[in-house]
Amino acid sequence: MIAPSNHTSKGLLKMNKLTLALKNCYGIKKLNFKFDFSQERVYALYAPNGVMKSSLAQTFEDEATGATSADRIFPTRVPSRKITDENGDALSNESILVVRPYDPEFGHSQRTSTLLLDAKLKKEYDALHAEIDSSRELLLKALKEQSQSKKPLEQEISSTFTSGDNQFDLALGRIKGELLTQKDTPFADVQYDKIFDDKVLGFLGSKDVKSAIEEYVRRYNELLAASTYFKKGTFDYYNASTIAKNLADNGFFAAKHTINLISGEKLEIATRKELEDVIAKEKDAILKDKELRKKFDEIAKLLEKNATLREFQAYLLENEALISQLTNIKQFKEDIWKSYLKVRFDLYLDYMTKYEAAQARKREIEEEASKQQTQWEEVIQIFNDRFFVPFELSAKNRTAVMLGYAPMIDLAFTYRDGAENVPVEKAALMRVLSTGERKALYILNVIFEIQTRKKANQETLMVVDDIADSFDYQNKYAIIQYLRDISLDPLFKQIIMTHNFDFFRTVESRFVSYDHCLVGSKGSDGIAIEKASGIRNIFVNDLKKKFFTQPKKKIASIPFLRNLVEYTRGENDPNFTKLTSLLHWKADSATITVGELDKIYKDVCNSNGGGKANGSKTSSNQPVIELIHAEARSCLNAAAAANFENKVVLAIAIRIDAEQFMVNKINDAAFVGAITSHQTQTLFARFKGMFSGETDALRILERVMLMTPENIHLNSFMYEPIIDMSDDYLKQLYRDVLALNGVHDSES
Repeated sequence: MIAPSNHTSKGLLKMNKLTLALKNCYGIKKLNFKFDFSQERVYALYAPNGVMKSSLAQTFEDEATGATSADRIFPTRVPSRKITDENGDALSNESILVVRPYDPEFGHSQRTSTLLLDAKLKKEYDALHAEIDSSRELLLKALKEQSQSKKPLEQEISSTFTSGDNQFDLALGRIKGELLTQKDTPFADVQYDKIFDDKVLGFLGSKDVKSAIEEYVRRYNELLAASTYFKKGTFDYYNASTIAKNLADNGFFAAKHTINLISGEKLEIATRKELEDVIAKEKDAILKDKELRKKFDEIAKLLEKNATLREFQAYLLENEALISQLTNIKQFKEDIWKSYLKVRFDLYLDYMTKYEAAQARKREIEEEASKQQTQWEEVIQIFNDRFFVPFELSAKNRTAVMLGYAPMIDLAFTYRDGAENVPVEKAALMRVLSTGERKALYILNVIFEIQTRKKANQETLMVVDDIADSFDYQNKYAIIQYLRDISLDPLFKQIIMTHNFDFFRTVESRFVSYDHCLVGSKGSDGIAIEKASGIRNIFVNDLKKKFFTQPKKKIASIPFLRNLVEYTRGENDPNFTKLTSLLHWKADSATITVGELDKIYKDVCNSNGGGKANGSKTSSNQPVIELIHAEARSCLNAAAAANFENKVVLAIAIRIDAEQFMVNKINDAAFVGAITSHQTQTLFARFKGMFSGETDALRILERVMLMTPENIHLNSFMYEPIIDMSDDYLKQLYRDVLALNGVHDSES
């Protein structure tokens, strides 16, 4: 196996030349070729199905991802992969982009969403956030220390003061006024997790426990009401100690001030200790009440069920007065957080001041960002303008992504049906789109990726693998136009691969020079890539020029000549009749000579053969049928490639041999002689009726029927069906038809 690549980014590569040296990579036995991008940045490569196209794309994909390459069918074959630039260096992983015919997993990502980022606005926006984030971090750290909690505090605070757990800033803002007027912090030392544990909260919510706590609180309030100095809500069990501490901390007693406690008679307090002693005495009077103790014991007994509750029980033993708060857990939770925040009020106030100050500018930045046209909008506009699909795209959260606080763009889809438009979710849309329409949406993601590379100034080799396969003509041409646009950008080099000859011919006519059009062929020793020929008007530019020197091209010219006669002189012309006899098995098919075919060529093309007739490689007296059979059999050993003339020769030979077989079997000269059109179909229908039991022959003839009619009636403009057909399919069909006539491979 090949070790994964470990390329790193080397900045902008020249990549003017690209050398491939491959062995045993996904069926490519051997391939050596050099692409020269120094004068033109794009190549078009035509390869019939099964030759090398998908295998080469996968090999480039391995190079891009750093994966190993292998031969999946013959795993014991040792692979070798070397893809280098003009300096002999391997390309960086990120400099290769392989575009598959369709990849449903290939979508826009956080990386492609950088198309929306506005550098200037984001810098200011980030600066606002940086100061806020620092202040928030200090506040949360202090609150964690204060509460001794291991819970996510932002969520806890948010859910305490709002209806959700992701509204931390809103929660803090809501209680700002209360904290400003709050004087004490009665629950500042409560250990948050001791109470707000799921098991504890479940325990406190049970019917028996709630009843026991209510009884405890009822008795506690009775004792508080009867207290000499305590008064519920103003000077009670919780805030009395806090008041004593605050007075001492603020120098009240050190300044020789005193306080008077009045309950029947006045009690003057001059020191913190005196006040704390009075408070402690009042507390003891409450907590040592026999009835209250009984209520506490009832609660404590219920807490012996498991380890977590026993831990809570131990905590209550040390902080028994907290029981009186447990009848309203929601309010208790709010009061605890207010106590924590009041203790750390300086940090809270610093955070809120910075947060509120930034909000106004953030809104201004967001408004400015929402008005900007971004590259994402340009991408979406390209798609909406160029591609023909029943929906329109827009970006929903463009501002959020632009400013960096949302990682990925969220696309909105509007389905169009005549004058009616309706928003639709992507999942529902994908269920109603055709295959071609879904593939068009995939192209959107390809455009995103390309635009992202442009923004990053990333030089890229694009390997395009049949991107327009199965598209309708409108969208196929839209893709071709976009590939042309890319070819104008010096950052991009392209190898556009296809097995569709019409697509190949179209890109040549639009933006790929003839010299950069290549054809791949597959032989026993590997893959060969050569310059293409006959891309446009193959009859004029190729077949005519070699009519007298290359027998296969002479034979391949027959259907073109027949069409020219039909268009210019009509079906009653003698030349049309004679050429038809060279495409079907007629009474005179075996007698027409090469000299007669040459004469027809000169007549139709107003040519004397360029003086080459005498130097022809074929004898003028040789029957054309013999030449067809000889050349067809020589095609059987040719390498798999575009091989246009080979495929036409094979197709003609297949049909003539098939018709000859059926004519001989039917053995009815009058019936055959009366056929004036659709001869192959007419013969097949008669043969099928007469010889329904010859299943093997019928299967072969049915394949002939599927292949030959459209593929032989060629003209200078539409000959893609036959050129896109597999060499191997035609070769095997020809062997099968030969066998019907008693001829086998060894004889051919």
